[in-house]
Amino acid sequence: MNEAVAAADTAWILAAFCAVSLMVAGLALFYGGMVGVRNTLNMAMMIFGALAVVGVLWIVVGYSAVFGDSLGGTGLLGNPLDHLGSSKLLTAPASPGLPPAIFSAFQLLFAAITVALIAGAVADRMKFGSWMAFAGLWAVLVYFPVAHWVFAFDAADGSTTGGWIANTLGAIDFAGGTAVHINAGVAGLALVLVLGRRRLFPNSPRPHSLPLTMLGAGILFFGWFGFNGGSALSSGNSAAVVVLNTLAASCAGICAWLIVERVREGHATSLGASSGLIAALVGITPACGAVSPLGALAVGAACGATCCFAVSLKFRFGLDDSLDVVGIHLVGGVLGTVLIGLLADPSAPNGVAGLFYGGGVAQLWRQAVAVAAVLAYTFVMTWVIAKTLDLTSGIRVDGDSEAEGLDITVHGETAYVFDTIGLPGKSVAPGDAVTAATAITSAAADPVH
Repeated sequence: MNEAVAAADTAWILAAFCAVSLMVAGLALFYGGMVGVRNTLNMAMMIFGALAVVGVLWIVVGYSAVFGDSLGGTGLLGNPLDHLGSSKLLTAPASPGLPPAIFSAFQLLFAAITVALIAGAVADRMKFGSWMAFAGLWAVLVYFPVAHWVFAFDAADGSTTGGWIANTLGAIDFAGGTAVHINAGVAGLALVLVLGRRRLFPNSPRPHSLPLTMLGAGILFFGWFGFNGGSALSSGNSAAVVVLNTLAASCAGICAWLIVERVREGHATSLGASSGLIAALVGITPACGAVSPLGALAVGAACGATCCFAVSLKFRFGLDDSLDVVGIHLVGGVLGTVLIGLLADPSAPNGVAGLFYGGGVAQLWRQAVAVAAVLAYTFVMTWVIAKTLDLTSGIRVDGDSEAEGLDITVHGETAYVFDTIGLPGKSVAPGDAVTAATAITSAAADPVH
């Protein structure tokens, strides 16, 4: 690689990093608009809190645990001491290439966003301190090992050994269908089972600001091009194909969700459009380097339609997955990862043929094994972490705090200041603001979807 190409690649990853960093704010707006008015700030704080905790842990041990030499060559966990106190992240590559510092920063955001996604499943009822403790423990015990399995490849010169899913099994996950979305989705399921339902479930508060949710979805859409495209780690053809596939799947996902919603409910909603967009983005994340643009349309449509059905199942099973993390990220992640085994096009950057392209079932079973492994490990470990925290410090707020809202009871703030009716310009106390907000927005309305 010459210096000009290396500089172009570095510039692309720097741009992708900036795009992905906006996903933190995008997720806070997306989730924040979907909760009731009394829990908007708490939702945003859970997102930013996850970023802070995971960021510190990533610098100390996370990068080494994910991308360090696999302990004992097992492919289960990188050596967490590989980069501790070393200058490896400060030194430019010996030959033209991607600086390790920007690669580490880019992957830090993947770790933080994965943890932050889980917050949507437990909105409105989890202690903030317990959430911060959970975020740190889950990153160390779950995300770092699974990311090593999926993202750490053996070094070409044989100097380091990577994860077992990426190397021994040979499953494809271009940007995080297993390590990010299935991981977060099944963790949300386990955490909800320990935490329990909200007191008003299934009559949960309706989204207090759908414009905020759509704005958040739009920011996530923008950031996803950096998330997927940056995972090519170069500014060449692979990144271009990935960007096109990501866009194609997004369009198909919105259409599919709205069609299903219109047939089932009689309306095509803004929340449905936002959810269809995210469902398709989740599904195309692992497959964006493996399929053709037509295959991307199929992945996006399948995820949009299937996830639209999936989110309604929580009411049938009594699972209070507040913001549909299970229905979108778990279901969409599984579907997108498995569909690689069917739709992988050998002409795409990953260069693998799926069943429909004459590749037989070889790639399909690899994808299925990867999904099953992440599902099993993450569910068990998340349940153990959550149950331990629940038995020691407790993870759920008391009934009064849940009723009044976590913005004021936990953070001492309100997202909006309401003026007293009939007295323009006169502000009310925070507690009264909550009462006013409750009067304006129904706290016991129809389900989210």
